[in-house]
Amino acid sequence: MLQIRKASERGHFDHGWLNTYHTFSFADYHDPRYMGFRALRVMNEDRVAPGDGFGTHGHRDMEIVTYVLEGAIEHRDSMGNGEVLKPGEFQRMSAGTGIMHSEFNPSKTELLHFYQIWLLPERHGIVPSYEQKRFSEADRQNRLRLVASPDGRDGSLTVHQDARIYLASLLNGKSVEHALDEGRYAWLQVLRGEISLNGTNLATSDGAAVSEERQLSITAKGDAEIMLFDLA
Repeated sequence: MLQIRKASERGHFDHGWLNTYHTFSFADYHDPRYMGFRALRVMNEDRVAPGDGFGTHGHRDMEIVTYVLEGAIEHRDSMGNGEVLKPGEFQRMSAGTGIMHSEFNPSKTELLHFYQIWLLPERHGIVPSYEQKRFSEADRQNRLRLVASPDGRDGSLTVHQDARIYLASLLNGKSVEHALDEGRYAWLQVLRGEISLNGTNLATSDGAAVSEERQLSITAKGDAEIMLFDLA
């Protein structure tokens, strides 16, 4: 069964410096029908104006994954990390017992376009930690590249949850398949382009919750980029 979350139906706020879309309830956007999916709690697509960003603020007991589509994001946190995240790079921050951080667009001219994803952790009170990794276009072209997993296998980021995240860049007409074990669920987020998921068409920024399916077939209708979550 597929439950489609159309891009145009998401929560939306334009603050001038920040143009943000919320797939699930977040901050001032609340919809009891969309409080998350399995361990996936937040799926925000943000565009931040040059030279602006999120000042220092705190999080706890959340696995936060960030992926940049365009521009760059400058990250600083209370663990002493100070990094710049660019397109093709993922960041994983385990907030655990508590962390303070800031996120800014360091460019004076370029827009920052990124996804921030929150996963509920497997338990509370995890020691805060941080990872950042780049996954090349060649490594994910026309294949599902594992970018996050509970055990960090195949060079993926380590998330403290029974969840696996895949990224794929698909050329027009190319397909990828993914088998779901019994009792597993999936969320597919279209980052760019148009695809067909088990015969259902999805466009840029659409999402789909998948349950009671054992096989996923994803075909690009034009060049496309997708993120797939395999969830308990």
